[in-house]
Amino acid sequence: MSKLFAKPLGALLKLVFDLVSKIGTEPEYISFYGIAIIITTIIFKLILLPIGLKQNKSMSKMQKIQPEIKELQDKYKDDPQTLQAKTMKIYKENNVNPFSGCLILIIQLPILLGFFKVLRDPIIYVFKDPQMYEALNKVFLWIPNLEKPDPYIWGLPLLAGLTTFLQSHLMSSQAAPNDQAASTQKTMNIILPLMIWWSARAFPAGLALHWTISNIFQIVQQVITNRSLGKIKEESN
Repeated sequence: MSKLFAKPLGALLKLVFDLVSKIGTEPEYISFYGIAIIITTIIFKLILLPIGLKQNKSMSKMQKIQPEIKELQDKYKDDPQTLQAKTMKIYKENNVNPFSGCLILIIQLPILLGFFKVLRDPIIYVFKDPQMYEALNKVFLWIPNLEKPDPYIWGLPLLAGLTTFLQSHLMSSQAAPNDQAASTQKTMNIILPLMIWWSARAFPAGLALHWTISNIFQIVQQVITNRSLGKIKEESN
């Protein structure tokens, strides 16, 4: 499935690279290849923006009905069948799909994996010509070659981990799940960024760059969404 998305995403990256490389003299510390990865990542996030906004809307609805769900859980804690029936009734009345977040993730995952495949095998999916790719300038700030891992663990791997933590924190602060789910979310908010940091140490730096830019885009989107939802709540009160 990831190969299906890798081909068009690779073509998009090549198109962006060709356009960027025509703007003039290449910057000394940021190669056209690095710039193309950043721009393509932003385009990629813009394409997925409607899905992200739908996910935020779904989470907002879930947050709104959490007090009712919590009340049911306390009232029918010894009657799981009644609890399930009444919970589903609340979901139906409020037009909430509790599995929408998972469905949206399933939609995004193969596309995301496709992009990762593009950046791990750029000769196959982007440039086609090995000699052309080998001749490219792949420098990005302190990183001499985006094809290889960042030589410093405090560089892009750390940024990838930190931005993952910020994104996870913002996402979890929007929802108000039950105590067990909240505890699980807090644990994941710590484990996932550490996993990303550790993995990014071995990945090509281009992947870490893509992940970091993608997270920054998501963080900005989430901050704007949270502020908008906060204003709506104030006006409703």
